[in-house]
Amino acid sequence: MPVRLIAISAGTYYHIESLEAERYACLFDDVIAPEQLVGALKPSDCLFVPCRTPPQRMIGQSSVVAAHLDAGGTVIAMGESRSDLWAPAIVFHERPTNWWWWLEPDADLGNRVTAPSHPLMHGIGKDDVTWHLHGHFDVPDGATVLAEDLAGQAIAYVDDVSTPGRLVVTSLDPMYHHGSHFMPATTRFLDKFLPNLKAWMNG
Repeated sequence: MPVRLIAISAGTYYHIESLEAERYACLFDDVIAPEQLVGALKPSDCLFVPCRTPPQRMIGQSSVVAAHLDAGGTVIAMGESRSDLWAPAIVFHERPTNWWWWLEPDADLGNRVTAPSHPLMHGIGKDDVTWHLHGHFDVPDGATVLAEDLAGQAIAYVDDVSTPGRLVVTSLDPMYHHGSHFMPATTRFLDKFLPNLKAWMNG
């Protein structure tokens, strides 16, 4: 039976555009509000929490998220949603955002794909993970780092060691920018990452 990809929507314009518009809607099996999570998940499901989901709406669901991971489920925690406040084993370090870094001579934000052979990162290159930086994570021993910043700090990783389930965590926020119709790199990222995720979850 195919794994269901269940997405959270806070009802923002960028969530509606990213989750429900034609480009990506076919990849999600259901789109629900955070408050509808109780009783909605099967252990085989993949819970997708998109960029800039208000953390206060997820904090109340932290026990549901933990139970899903304890049951062997998968949780995808995208950027700027403060996943460290509602998911286990996440340590996040926020940093000031340089919105205009590309105006500097020889500009290089420094983001790099560190696991190009991982199924989630198939076809995703440096330019596809480069728009802004919002922070980095401490990575649990045994987790797989997918992307790093210029200082070698993790901005995306897969953690299948801290719980019986699997956490995919990133500080990248592509859905916000895609849904706001700016930053083309974010659309390129989602064009590859979301189908990669669907294929990876279904083996």
